[in-house]
Amino acid sequence: MSGSWFPQWRKKSAVTDNGLVAPDETLPAGQTIIMGLQHAVAMFGATVLMPLLMGLDPNLSILMSGVGTLLFFLITGGRVPSYLGSSAAFVGVVIAVTGFNGQGLNPHLGVALGGIIACGLLYTLVGLVVMKAGTRWIERLMPPVVTGAVVMAIGLNLAPIAVRSVSASMFDSWMAVMTVLCIGVVAVFTRGMVQRLLILVGLMLAWAIYALFTNGLGFGKPVDFSLLASAPWFGMPQTTAPTFSMQAIFMIAPVAVILVAENLGHLKAVAGMTGRNLDPYMGRAFVGDGLATMLSGSVGGSGVTTYAENIGVMAVTKVYSTLVFVAAAVIAMLLGFSPKFGALIHTIPGPVIGGASIVVFGLIAVAGARIWVQNSVDLSLNGNLIMVAVTLVLGAGDFALNIGGFTLGGIGTATFGAIILNAILSHRRATALSDSKALPQDS
Repeated sequence: MSGSWFPQWRKKSAVTDNGLVAPDETLPAGQTIIMGLQHAVAMFGATVLMPLLMGLDPNLSILMSGVGTLLFFLITGGRVPSYLGSSAAFVGVVIAVTGFNGQGLNPHLGVALGGIIACGLLYTLVGLVVMKAGTRWIERLMPPVVTGAVVMAIGLNLAPIAVRSVSASMFDSWMAVMTVLCIGVVAVFTRGMVQRLLILVGLMLAWAIYALFTNGLGFGKPVDFSLLASAPWFGMPQTTAPTFSMQAIFMIAPVAVILVAENLGHLKAVAGMTGRNLDPYMGRAFVGDGLATMLSGSVGGSGVTTYAENIGVMAVTKVYSTLVFVAAAVIAMLLGFSPKFGALIHTIPGPVIGGASIVVFGLIAVAGARIWVQNSVDLSLNGNLIMVAVTLVLGAGDFALNIGGFTLGGIGTATFGAIILNAILSHRRATALSDSKALPQDS
């Protein structure tokens, strides 16, 4: 690690120079802004969708994603290329804590915000420990078999919520099916940036079909554009003050486990693509992400995480300059200050959001399986098999425990259960292995 906090960025022309643009290199200003715009577009779909699913103000979440990315840039000393967007890991616990029905703004949002702040604090503390002790203890406590099981349990826990949100009428159910088909068609039959924005583009197609059936043909509830027409172009987004409840804190704070695993995996991926060792900045990255989550939650925004979508853009463009993410953050902040943009987002019909949530929640579950595949997790080992089996049922069945006056919901019991079971069973495995090595061998 160099002596100065920030690197000395070297100028590089993407036109004349071959190969990648390193984190401590910079493109000309015009190209930096264009690349920043591309990263803003890449994060846009999920960063808007996640607040909608939780009943948060999408304008504020977009704004705080930009603020959080700038904070992350400062704390990591401009050495880690990452964009911080709304995390899907919070969706299940926020809905569970607030009882949100999926329509409009969440009336009980303040309770969830207290939990998000507590999660950010726990995440920050983990980062401070990593700055002192390194990451090896995290990899032992939360190996891929654990993180994969917890991520999959979150996706399965959300499944009934997604289905219930589109079951009010048969028309709503069919519109949800149409949304799923639109997203699937975009995912399979398009290429390039359109395919990267499959959720957003599929949602827009479904939105247009819904408007045709309702506003045009008279089926179902028509789309109301009156708020869009009256909303000003510029203004402050709506903020919400947090309230602190021990039950909400104990349900939401364990999400820090997922954020740590995501950030760890993302930094390893970027390190592999750039050829740079980012381990010395891992603790700083955790602290930056944790503080950004606390800041966002303190005003009514979503908890944030490093975004795989933006890592995908870097992999395609081979441009890893951290100054590009400053440009992306500024663009996001400008969007956040437009009430007309927020009003446009709120015209998306409930059945369309519900259909998109079916896809997103399913993708969260599949992401857990992908962690196992990428890390060659051996599910033939009894210890792994038992831990995974119990974790998935605890999460999918929303198994709750009452502990001293507060209730730990299915996602919390699945998370803690996975970590504790793995610690017990892996210790047993290690003991058995050491005993077998100690046995005398036949000559």
